[in-house]
Parts: sequence; C-alpha cells; structure tokens
Amino acid sequence: MNRKIQILSIIFLGVSSAAFSQIKEEKLILNKKREPEVKKIEKKKTSVEVIKNYPPEEKSQNPVRYTITDVPTVSDFKTSTIQGEDVAPKFDATAQNNYFQFGMGNYGKILGDANISKTLENKLEVGGDVHVLSTNGLKKDYDWKSGQSTATIGAFLNSYGDKGKFNLNAEYDLDNYNYYGIYALQPSADVDLKQKVNQFKVNGYYDFYSNEILNDVRVKSSFVKDHFDAQENQVSILANFSKHAVELGKSGIVMNADLGVGLETVKTDFAIRDKNSSSFFNTNLTPKLTFRKGESYLMLGSSFTFLNAKNNNALMAEQMKNNKAYWFPQAEFQLAAAQEFKFYGGVDGGLKLNTYSDLLQQNPFILSDQYLRPTETQYHFYAGLRGDFDETVKYDFSAGYGKIRNMMFFQANGLFDNDYTLNRSAYNFANTFSAVYDDGNVSDIKGSVQYFPLANLSLDGEIRFQKYDLKNYEDIYNVPLLTASIGAKYTMLDKKLLLGFKGIFASDRTTNSYAIEAVQTPAAPSGMIFRSTEDRNDKVGGYADLNLSAEYKIHKNFSIFALGNNLLSSKYQTYKGYKVLGAQVLGGVKITF
Repeated sequence: MNRKIQILSIIFLGVSSAAFSQIKEEKLILNKKREPEVKKIEKKKTSVEVIKNYPPEEKSQNPVRYTITDVPTVSDFKTSTIQGEDVAPKFDATAQNNYFQFGMGNYGKILGDANISKTLENKLEVGGDVHVLSTNGLKKDYDWKSGQSTATIGAFLNSYGDKGKFNLNAEYDLDNYNYYGIYALQPSADVDLKQKVNQFKVNGYYDFYSNEILNDVRVKSSFVKDHFDAQENQVSILANFSKHAVELGKSGIVMNADLGVGLETVKTDFAIRDKNSSSFFNTNLTPKLTFRKGESYLMLGSSFTFLNAKNNNALMAEQMKNNKAYWFPQAEFQLAAAQEFKFYGGVDGGLKLNTYSDLLQQNPFILSDQYLRPTETQYHFYAGLRGDFDETVKYDFSAGYGKIRNMMFFQANGLFDNDYTLNRSAYNFANTFSAVYDDGNVSDIKGSVQYFPLANLSLDGEIRFQKYDLKNYEDIYNVPLLTASIGAKYTMLDKKLLLGFKGIFASDRTTNSYAIEAVQTPAAPSGMIFRSTEDRNDKVGGYADLNLSAEYKIHKNFSIFALGNNLLSSKYQTYKGYKVLGAQVLGGVKITF
C-alpha cells in the first residue's frame, strides 16, 4: 500500500511542475533549525496551560530565534496581498546555522543569502543574517522602470539562563521599487516612479521557563522612513502574568489565570499632499480564567483598552483628539468528545492600530500620505470542529460572524491635479492607493487539512471565504471573496532530494478605477486639461499561482537548489495596473559550514 502511495506522490509532484509562483520572496533558509513541519492547526490563542518544559540545557540544544515581524514590506512582483511563504525545501535532519547561498534566474533575478552564528561561553549565542533579492521587472510589459530590490541585514543574540531565555535582535530592511502600475496614462519611458522604504527594528524578548507569576516580557521598536520623507516611530511593551495548574479540589478540573498588560505608542508624519500626521497611545489589560479538564476547557476573559489618538493635516483647522475606553469580550470553549472530534466556539474582539508600516506590508503601492485610524472589532463569534486522526490527518473547520467599526481597505487614487502635463510626481498617475474606512459586518468560513500518508510525504490545504456587508460602500475594494492554498513536501533518495509544491488561489476582486482623457478648455493655461471618470465596480481577475522547489544535497556541506515560480506564466494583477512576474526559474548553490 505504501509503495502505491509513493508512486502516486511522485506522479503528483511531477505533473505539478507544469504549473507555479513565489509569494513574497525567495528567502531560502534551507538548513536552519525550524519549527516542526506539522503546522499547529489550533490557531486560537487561549489561556490554556502551556507546558514549556525547556530547562536551559535542553533549550540550548534547540535554540529558537524570536522575530516579531520578519516579513518584507514590499512584494517582488508576487502576490503582495498574501502573507509570505517560504516554499523552499527544508532539511531538518542535518540542520546547520552557518551557510552562504547564491542564485540567479530569468527577469534578471539575483538572490543572495548568508547566515552565521556562534555559541560563546555561558550559553550565549550571537549571529547575523544577510539577504538580498533583486529583479529587473517587466521590461516587455512596461516602457518605464518596474524593477525591484530588497535587502535585509540582521543581528541577534540568544542567552539561556537558569530561569529563562533572553533574545535580542536588530534588523535593517531596505525596499527599493517603483509605482509602475500606470494604466490610465502613457508617460515617457524615463518617468521617475521611484519609491524607497527604510525600516530599522529592535526587538527584545524574555521568556521564563515556568508559568509562575511573570510569564514573559516582549519589547518591540520600529523606525520607518520612505523616499517622500514619511516617518513613523513605533514602540510597544507587553508583559504576561500567569498562575497555572491550580487544582480545584478533587474534581480533576485545573484552573489557569492569565493577565496581559500592554502599552503601545505610534507617531507618524507625512510630508506630501495633505501632510497627515497621527499619534496614538494605547494601553490594554486582558485578564483570563481557564478551567480545563483533559482536552476540554472553558476560557472566560475580557479586554480593556484605553486609546489616546490625535490626527492633524494641512486641511484641518485644528487637531482632532480622541480619548476613549473600550471593552471587548473574550471567551472560548472546547468540548473534546474524542481526539478525532473537538467542538469549539467563542467570541473575541479588539482594537488594532493601523500603522504606515502595516499598510505597506499589505499594499506597497499606497500613497505616502495616509489618514490613519484604528480598526475596532466590536465582536466576532465563531464555532468549529477540529481533530486529529492517528496523527495522520489533522483538520480544522470553522465559521464566524463579526461586527467591525472603521474596517480598513484600499481604494485607488485618481489624478491629484488636472494639469495637462505628464511631468508629474511618481504618485500622480492614478497609480497609488489610500486607506479608507467603513463600518460593517463580516461573515467568514475557513478550513484547514494536513495529511501525512508517509513519513517522507506531507500534504496540506487551506480555504477561506469572507463576505463583507458595509454601511457606505456597496463592495469592499481589493479583497477577494475566496482564497485557497495547497501544498506538498516530499523527500527521497535517503533525504538527499527534497521536493516542494505550493499553490495559491484567489477569486476576483472589486476595485475602483479611472479612465482619463484630455479635453480642450479656454480656462486652462495650456488650453487643455485632463478629465477623469471613476468606475466604482471594476474587477481585478482571480489567479492560480503555482510554485515548485527542489534541493539536492550533493555533499553534507554542498547543495544545489532550483525554484520554479508562477509556472502557469499568468501575469495577473495584485492591484489594478500592477502585474506580477510571469514564469520564473531560479537556480543556485549553497555552501554550509
């Protein structure tokens, strides 16, 4: 039976090679120690007891790097609305932390990666990462520049003490790209469409081995500056207090108590157009009580938030201020009829600060002048079923309904002035987007399945349906109704060859767009002006984005790898006007030491 499954698996991966595309970027960390390949399907965070079980000696054998946001803010002509996914092969059996790799491909792609770490005395580990990726862009599709490049330089320190683990990391990210998605005008080939984003982050994390009283402390800081002099400073502190494993008599019920205390401040200033500026100071308390018996539990909690917000721009007569307190429900239950069938449900909510850095991660083509407001999820009810069949099939299916205030999404900008000239700023060609907000309801259905038929084969799939009902807008813009993904990983030849497959699918999206024409008028100095008409029900087509990856270990210190991205060669659009790269093939070598 296993022999038949192996043959079918090889056929499946072979047929898949006729079709695939990388999502965020080819950040190949092939031989670093990683999390187990089995994804944790129970994604809901509760105050259920966490058994840390890592004394210093054991932890030092399997160090875990703590990164808060380790995702580039700009797409490399790939699906920028989807979270980045490393589809490169991963060898866990012979993990090594020190390596160098280099690769080249079509579209002028150049990839460089390096990682080095060293364990010093007193179980102190220091190290660094360097990552570079560049592409010439779509020269045959656009007359103007559409190339992109990213670079990341990071350093980290891990220390393992008697009572806890300490991590400190610093990272500098540079993203250099163009506002190349012009569809309504025809500028000259030498038009300047440059945008550049610099981000510097420093994060600290201390995690106690036990769950007694002080559980962990996290500190995040970030500074962002772009080509148009936008600046953003962000600092947050989170401390988690807990008292776990309190037995309630002889009932077999165990109680866990948790309290999260958080502070966050964000200051953002823009220098073009309306010159928006904003300042947020947010404090929150999240107490929780969890009663657990076996695999079943009941969690009851709340979230208390106090927000001090200030907004200002060149159009406002005076600064807008808002001081407001919020309360959000938090509760969840799980009824475990068996390991294969666990029924769960709950309600949650919260306040999310929409920062310029977060917006750039979702859409790198936004205007460098945004009116920032927090999004309030008043409540979100959900219920589902999950389980594990003999560690061979893991699944999770759920449905939910929520009410949201100031739901954020992206709307296309038109021309900012009607002058009859193509000598414009990079963002003034109807090629940028701005955040807009509306109140509404959301209904969602999602499912996730992992299947492990063999020790060297894993298959997974996810699907998500989201339907929005807005107060002022007929449709939500640039959000697909349906997204899905499928993946596979297969090792063979005594783990010397590792094959990977990833497919991302999305339905079409509604967007607004502009048609622009030149008209003659005596009132204009040149006798001509541009006139635009807006289509508020335009469509951006769906896509199937398929990827293949392979690595062959020739020697314990030498490997060759290859990536095939978007092998269907569909130059679909992520946002109106912004095509992704077609079929891409990249190959390279890796040296570990």
